[in-house]
Amino acid sequence: MRSFSQVDVFSSTPLGGNPVAVVHDADGLTDEQMQRFAAWTNLSETTFLLAPTTAEADYRLRIFTPSAELPFAGHPTLGSAHAWLSTGGSPHTPGELVQECGAGLVRLRAGERLAFAAPPMTRFGEVSPDDIASLCRALRIEAGDIVAASWVDNGPGWVGLLLADADAVLALEPDWNSFGAWDVGVVGAYTEEAAARVGAAVEVRAFCPGLGVVEDPVTGSLNASLGQWLTGNGTFPSSYVASQGTALGRAGRVYVDRDGDTVWVGGDTVTVVRGEVSLG
Repeated sequence: MRSFSQVDVFSSTPLGGNPVAVVHDADGLTDEQMQRFAAWTNLSETTFLLAPTTAEADYRLRIFTPSAELPFAGHPTLGSAHAWLSTGGSPHTPGELVQECGAGLVRLRAGERLAFAAPPMTRFGEVSPDDIASLCRALRIEAGDIVAASWVDNGPGWVGLLLADADAVLALEPDWNSFGAWDVGVVGAYTEEAAARVGAAVEVRAFCPGLGVVEDPVTGSLNASLGQWLTGNGTFPSSYVASQGTALGRAGRVYVDRDGDTVWVGGDTVTVVRGEVSLG
C-alpha cells in the first residue's frame, strides 16, 4: 500500500476546483502501473511523486492523463506540491520548491498560495488558416468570432483563441464529432461590471478530448501559456484573475502575475481525500 492524496486545486473550498490524484513514494512503479491507475481514477490528471534524479530538485513528478503521460501540467504541479508539503516534504530553500518533471525543472513559490513559474513554450505563434477553419468547425463558431489566435503549447499541445468576451466563451457548444485531436484553450474578458461581480477578469475554457478529458475544469498549463501570450503583447494586464470551470459547475480561480519575463500561475489548494492505495 502506498500513501495517496486527492487535492482540489484552484479553489479554497473542497469540490470547487480541479482534483488531482497523487500517489506518494511511487518509486518502483512501472509505466504500465502508472498509466493503468490514471485510467482508473479517470481524473484529468494523476501524478506520482518520486525521488529526484538531480540535486537541484526537491522531488520528481510524473503526470498522466487517462490516456497518456504529459511532460508538464499546471494543476497537477500545484496539487502535487501541496501533497508533498502536507506529508512532511521539506524543500532545500524555505518558501521555494523545485519540481523535476518531463519538461525539466519547474520553480514554485509558497506564499499566500502556491504558484509555479510558467515553463517556456515549445510552440508559439501563428495559427494557419486551415487550422483556424478546423477549429471553427470544432467549436461551431465563425472565423470572425476569433479576435486573436496563437499556438501556446507548453507540453499538452495547446492552441489559444481569444474571443470577444467572456459570454462568448461560456456560450460555446463544441461539435465533438469534428473535434479531432485538438487541445484548445479559449479565453474572453469580462466587462468591468461583470468582473467585479464574478471576482475575475477573464473566463477560460479548455477542451482536450484527445487527452481523454472532454473539458478540463481548471487548467494551470493553459492559463500559464495564455498569460505569457496575452500579458506579453499587452492585451491583458500584468496581473489578473482568471475564472474557469463555470460551465461545469465549478468555481476555479487562477492568479496570473507577470514579474519581468516570468509569468507566475497560482491557486489555492486543499486536500479532500487522504489514505492508501494498492496498485497491484
